Amino acid sequence: MGWLYMQSLDGHSGPRQYLDAQFTCQRGDATMKVLRSALVRMRTYYAALEYARATTGEHSVVGIVCLVRYNPRDSEGYIFSYKDMEESMGPCESECPESTLDLLTPTDKPYAIEWRARCREDAAARRAIARKPSPRPGQTIILEQPLLFGNGRTLDRFEVIANPRSHRTVLYRSPKTGDSTASQASSAGHIN
Repeated sequence: MGWLYMQSLDGHSGPRQYLDAQFTCQRGDATMKVLRSALVRMRTYYAALEYARATTGEHSVVGIVCLVRYNPRDSEGYIFSYKDMEESMGPCESECPESTLDLLTPTDKPYAIEWRARCREDAAARRAIARKPSPRPGQTIILEQPLLFGNGRTLDRFEVIANPRSHRTVLYRSPKTGDSTASQASSAGHIN
């Protein structure tokens, strides 16, 4: 399916609320209801969608993924668009919150199984990154092996100082000379 474009959110307070309303409905004896949803970085919507059929008692909860574009100031007036997919279509996006994944019923669909596994792996990686401590100004870092900096110096001990040009990064300073250097390290143990 392609992208759907809208000029309004039909009175809903945001894209997530709009999509929740779109996926919650009743058609004949079938009921669809969003049990939980999340809008990640205002670009991807994830939902646990419950399907229930009254006549057969059939019940399942599947994952829904929507690519989202939201621009309330769009020059053409199309402020919101989305492209929806069901998990069995094998979406590339894999940042579905675990609380949503936990609501999904078992499936035998290979793409859905693979998508769920990728989402769990990505969630585990995000948790691992969140647990890593970030250097803060005032700290002294002591390494077992010296690091090679972009200016050609190698240090095994340096101080973390605030970057006056950016609140997002820090600078490192040699405790011996007081010289500072930039903050980003490569995987080869090199700091630029």
